[in-house]
Amino acid sequence: MQNIPLYIGNKPFPGSGKKFNNYNPGTGDLLNEVSSASQEDFEVAIESARQGFKIWSAMSPTERGRILHKASRLLREKNDELALLESQDAGKPIREALEVDVVSGADCLEYYAGIAASMHGDHIDLGGDFAYTRREPLGICAGIGAWNYPLQIACWKSAPALACGNVMIFKPAELTPVTAYKLAEVYKEAGMPEGVFNVVQGDGEVGQMMTSHPDIAKVSITGEVGTGKKVMAAAAATLKHVTLELGGKSPIIVFEDADLEEAVNGVLLGNFYTQGEICSNGTRVFVHAAIREKFLDILVERTKKLKVGDPADPTSHIGALINKNHFDKVMGYIALGKEQGAELIFGGKQVNVLGCEGGYFVEPTIFASAQDEVRIVEEEIFGPVMSILTFSEEEDVLQRANNTPFGLAAGVYTNDLRRAHRMVAKLQAGICWVNTFNITPVEIPFGGYKQSGIGRENGLAAIEHYSQLKTVYIAMKDLGNPF
Repeated sequence: MQNIPLYIGNKPFPGSGKKFNNYNPGTGDLLNEVSSASQEDFEVAIESARQGFKIWSAMSPTERGRILHKASRLLREKNDELALLESQDAGKPIREALEVDVVSGADCLEYYAGIAASMHGDHIDLGGDFAYTRREPLGICAGIGAWNYPLQIACWKSAPALACGNVMIFKPAELTPVTAYKLAEVYKEAGMPEGVFNVVQGDGEVGQMMTSHPDIAKVSITGEVGTGKKVMAAAAATLKHVTLELGGKSPIIVFEDADLEEAVNGVLLGNFYTQGEICSNGTRVFVHAAIREKFLDILVERTKKLKVGDPADPTSHIGALINKNHFDKVMGYIALGKEQGAELIFGGKQVNVLGCEGGYFVEPTIFASAQDEVRIVEEEIFGPVMSILTFSEEEDVLQRANNTPFGLAAGVYTNDLRRAHRMVAKLQAGICWVNTFNITPVEIPFGGYKQSGIGRENGLAAIEHYSQLKTVYIAMKDLGNPF
């Protein structure tokens, strides 16, 4: 067992807060002891960030981009090592971590490295006098990560922040503390100055330090809705900028003219990838009545072939839920679905995996419900549990799809081009996919409507959330006495 400290000023820093243990969700084995940040430790991180900001913000954008480019290359070189750590820390199948987690983080660093030198203001001609705008960094930004994609989220938050000239103090989720620390080491190896990216470990108490500290200009969090509301309320005291990427209960709508094999591909990806622990998952699957039985036949047959197993086994498709509390929550929803009259079509049981007796594994689970007003349809489960719902009319399914406090994502499967555009124009969701699902390249903005969040991550939109505009008015002629 190793100790994971804080990372402040480009070096390990022994946190003096409470200690907590870090477990492998797939086996239940103890991996690490983690040191939390005390208030005193956090002040050290703040001072480090202050000094780092003086250096980093004064560097040319091209220099900043060069360092981010090198960090991206280093992530790719360390892909296998970091993917293994991510799989052990988060319980996800190694095949996913190797293909997606590290690579998507590297893509993000590479994208914003390229953008850094292209950020600019505008010139406004005022007929003699003129004005221009400067795009300037906010200062010290706080990033609060989630446990389902620890490294990817650390990159999604830090890359645009650093490209804009900010510095970041990042707190990984308590359950997955490892790879953010490794990212800090990568940034140092790439040549990033001291204090530009600091990592503080801990639970909600450390998060409160971040949201309440007057020297932090912005907080970006990925998490559940309740946590996001608390962050926003705390940030209001000092009017911090906030980006909230929160939960969802997204719809996937499959029309009668859809390519059913492709629709099933999207539904499987949008429900069972990362054992269902993805905020944008399309867990409300609306299927046109004319194709319901055929769709279900294909879906069940494909689901039967998915292997629930040891995350370290490259043949496993579905790994372990993050911990016992979350396992109990997911199993509780499965029991609730049965109690409230939903039909269990497939799955729904715990899986005992040989050699992983301490892990928490659940079968991919398919319910069919005759009504939308049941809790498994209305509430985010964050596990491998989908609900099949039936519809006949476009306007009806649109109203039902939007009948939720969430609005993160939506998917539409149809070969009718006009219908596809009609649907996505009216769906209340921050990202809509047509004939695919859950594909989130860094080039496109990602974020939610309604209680699924505020602000956007990724794409050029993120630059707006990590910078501020200064307007400069230049007088080329005398004002004269105005009185």
